Order: sequence, then structure tokens, then C-alpha cells
Amino acid sequence: MKRSRDESLEQFPVAAGSGLPERRRFLRRGLILAGATSAADTLAQNPGDLPWLHVPGQPFSTYGQPSPYERYTARRISSNRAVAGNGVSFTPLEELEGTVTPNGLHFERHHNGVPQIDPERHRLTVHGRVRQPLSFDMKSLLRYPMRSQMLFIECGGNSNAGWHAEPIQRPVGSVHGLVSCAEWTGVPLSILLDEAGVDDSASWVIAEGADAGAMNMSIPLAKMRDDCMVALYQNGERLRPENGYPMRLIVPGWEGVLHVKWLQRLELADQPVMSRNETSKYTELQPSGKARQFTFTMDCKSLITSPSHGQALSRSGVHQVSGLAWSGHGRIARVEVSVDGGMTWADAVLQSPAQPRCFTRFRMPWRWDGRPALLKSRATDEAGHVQPERVALLAERGRAGYFHYNAIVAWAVDDDGLVSHSY
Repeated sequence: MKRSRDESLEQFPVAAGSGLPERRRFLRRGLILAGATSAADTLAQNPGDLPWLHVPGQPFSTYGQPSPYERYTARRISSNRAVAGNGVSFTPLEELEGTVTPNGLHFERHHNGVPQIDPERHRLTVHGRVRQPLSFDMKSLLRYPMRSQMLFIECGGNSNAGWHAEPIQRPVGSVHGLVSCAEWTGVPLSILLDEAGVDDSASWVIAEGADAGAMNMSIPLAKMRDDCMVALYQNGERLRPENGYPMRLIVPGWEGVLHVKWLQRLELADQPVMSRNETSKYTELQPSGKARQFTFTMDCKSLITSPSHGQALSRSGVHQVSGLAWSGHGRIARVEVSVDGGMTWADAVLQSPAQPRCFTRFRMPWRWDGRPALLKSRATDEAGHVQPERVALLAERGRAGYFHYNAIVAWAVDDDGLVSHSY
């Protein structure tokens, strides 16, 4: 005997009376999330009349492009009007699924435009406190052993609108989209350092890019030896110019400014260079009077991407709550979801495998009863770090912050189903 959709919902046990399901039941049985059109109704519409069933399709292409029906899935650009090459573009997180960011939608941060570098003329130099300075061209680097790893990169200034006194009303990607996740493939930096022979007096590496901005950053030698790489590929293809072609530095779990693009120089030193992005930027005064500096690791964080600002629930019933979680400290161990502003929480289902320093997709069905609701997600990583409430983050770090905002994000659903950002 067939069950109707409404009868199936009777089998929907909730956790803490919030409209969220018991996780074990959800994992075991699954739930009907949306009504399906009857197959008989579809066949009655005579699908044979559809035009694409009667004409040949498009020919082969040398490089695949998105469907024209998906042309609005694009990065959102915010640039300096006086210097067009200085600014950012945001990944539209609310329009994506899974955990992999397509190369053409990976966020960007440029200081002086995207250089068009001839790989035949580009070199990576390793020098400074080494026994043998070395210079690598692209052909020589491609002969070295490589490794691949799924990793997120997040700009240290991502989500900084959260420091504002009032919640900003923009799509989630336009506020939190300076983060992306991809498979990076390249040469482990430890191999190149060992070949150059690092002097015992060295404790820092100064990385410099080949763009007109001459971006340079200081990174502890221990980190560079541990897990950093010179990336040559992103999601299986050669890097794109806006993401560092022909080579970029990858610093797993650490702030995006350190992942120097268009990498051309690594200088071994006994102290940091104290560049602009280590002094006037990325240094923040705290309520205690002390300043945060060299705050490398990106903290535990999550956000619901659907439903989120600008979206709407068309009717009461079961909807999917979905989002992303990540941490520079390791794997995401748990994501909890609340639909009552944090009074009660239920465990979301994590997409597996949960990889360290990588996006983890979480999902949770929610039976909305048509009344106002306040949605939140809270992540916990394997090291025990728990994503803080906004009031707790402000109490700890004050209102002078700009970088490393990782507070819980809240979305308000009104009784018409409209979703907006809320504190």
C-alpha cells in the first residue's frame, strides 16, 4: 500500500521539539523533502513535443562551458574604482553544492591585477640562508614528485562585515564567499628546501609573488617544511592566471594572504620581513591593549548556505538545511543546527569523508511550521575548537577587528518564508 507524502511526514520524529529530525532516524531512513510530480501527469503532457528531442545537439568543444541556463552562477566582484586590479571576487557559495569549488568560481584577491606570465620565462628562486641557492623553471619543477590534497583557502578578511553594528543584507556568498575549496597538486616544499640545504640559523621563509604588487609574506620555516607545497595544478588542470599561474604557494589551513600567487622567490631568513600585510594589516589591537599579530590559522567555522539571505520558503513543510563547515585546525567533527536561535540544537549529517582543512558539507531536513524561525549552525573540529556566538567573539576581541571573523551566522525566516541576515 502506498503512503501519501503527509502520511510519510508522520514518521518524522523531531529532536528537542524544534522541527529538526533525530539524526539516527534520518541516517537510517531518509526523508521525503519535496513533493514529486506524478509520472502519469508528466506523461500526459506528451514529452515528445519537446524540441530538443527532434534536432541534433551541439558539436564537440575543446573546453566545456556551463549551460546558458546557468549563466548567472558567477563570481561577484568588488574592486577599487581607482585601481581596477585591486579588490576581490566572491565565490557564490549559496549556488553551489558538494565541497569542490569549480576553478572558474574560486574566490580572488588581487593587489595590482592579474599578471599574464609566460611560463617559459618564469623562475622560482630559493636563496638566503641556504647552502646552495637554486633556481627552478617550470620544466624542472614538473619532473619532481608531486602530491594532491583537498584544501580550503580562506581570506583572513572573509566575513568581516560581521563586525558591523547592523547585519548586512546580502547573499551569503557576497559576505562569506572569500573562501573556496579545491584539490591542489604540486611539489612538497620540503623537497626543494632539502635540496637547497637550509642553514641552521634560518627560522622563517619570505615568499614573494611575481605580480606588479610584489606581494611578500613571512611564514615560519617549520610550517613550510611540514605540509606546504608549490602548487601547479588546481582540480586536475593547470592553475588559472587569477589563481596564481604558473605556480603558487599552498599553506594548508592558514590565512589566504600567505598562499602567495605567481610565486617567484623564497628567501630563507632568521626573522620575518615585517611587510605591510604583517604590520599595518593583519595586526589588530585587542581590548586588553595587546595586539594580535601573525594569527596564521583559520579558526573553526560554519554557515548555512540554504536557506539563506535572499531565498524564500515557498510553503510550510519539510525543507533541507544545508551548509559548509571548515577549520584550519583539522577535520570537522560535528555540526549542530538550531532553528530557534540556539535554544535547542540537533546534529546535522556530515558528508563523508570529512577531510582535514577541507570543506565539509552538512545537511539537515527541517519541518517548517510556517512561523518565524532563526536558523544557526555551530561547528566543532577534531581539536575541540567550537565556533563561538557573535557576542562571545566581540567580548573576546572587541569592535576594532577586521580579520578572522568566525562567529555563528544566523538567518531569520519570517512567516512569509523570506530569509534575511540577523544578529
